Amino acid sequence: MLESLLSIDNLFTLLMLTFLQIVLGFDNLLYISIESKRVAPEKQSMVRRYGLFMAILLRIILLWVILSAIPYLQKTVFSIDLWGIMEGHFSWHSLIVLIGGMFIIYTAMKEIYHMLGVDHLEGESSDKHKSVTSAIIMIVIMNLVFSFDSILSAIALTDVFWVMAVAILISGTLMILLVDHVADFLRKNRMYEILGLFILFIVGVMLVTEGGHLAHVTLIGQPVEKMAMSTFYFVIAMLVIIDLIQTRYQKKLLAQLGSGKNKNDIA
Repeated sequence: MLESLLSIDNLFTLLMLTFLQIVLGFDNLLYISIESKRVAPEKQSMVRRYGLFMAILLRIILLWVILSAIPYLQKTVFSIDLWGIMEGHFSWHSLIVLIGGMFIIYTAMKEIYHMLGVDHLEGESSDKHKSVTSAIIMIVIMNLVFSFDSILSAIALTDVFWVMAVAILISGTLMILLVDHVADFLRKNRMYEILGLFILFIVGVMLVTEGGHLAHVTLIGQPVEKMAMSTFYFVIAMLVIIDLIQTRYQKKLLAQLGSGKNKNDIA
């Protein structure tokens, strides 16, 4: 029995699943870094780590539940037909993905609006801080939303529970180790926060399209297609490249303006 569990196939699948969980966990780290900013600064690291720890445990429980309830999650809960304008057949799976995607879009847009609305980014009043409990709850809930599809992808690769559980534990441990570094990078490089929020926005759009595709939604006779992962990564790459070029160009302009002022002062 032990030899079959530690077979080459299972070990190779474990490596593949761990890599998949790490890749799919990047957007989760981004959300956690943004959500943890809402609590008092001295509690942010604790919130990130404790929230992730709770989420890992619940993700393993979710894995067991999904393995037992796959037939029920795929069943149609309700259907809609709005005079041919919109049609759809919604299952629990599609509803979870749709609602999660819409919430992520809302979160990203709210944060962007907030950053543009405040006069001093570093001077936000402490009375606006969220409680530790509410922040951890949101991190756990959104971690489960993010993990739903990764678990279904894992099930498509293997039906061995321990392989999937170990992959979740390894990737979760790496996320705990990396989450503070991601948060510190965003804190020290505030210019990249907007980039991170737009990446989060695109993640939300991808989840909404996936949920619509799972529900077989049609809008004015046109089916909603899931955003391909290749398209998602291409858009992310373009955003990062544009941001890097924009940052370098802005620094160049500021340097030229600074040297121009120095020449005027000398004159």
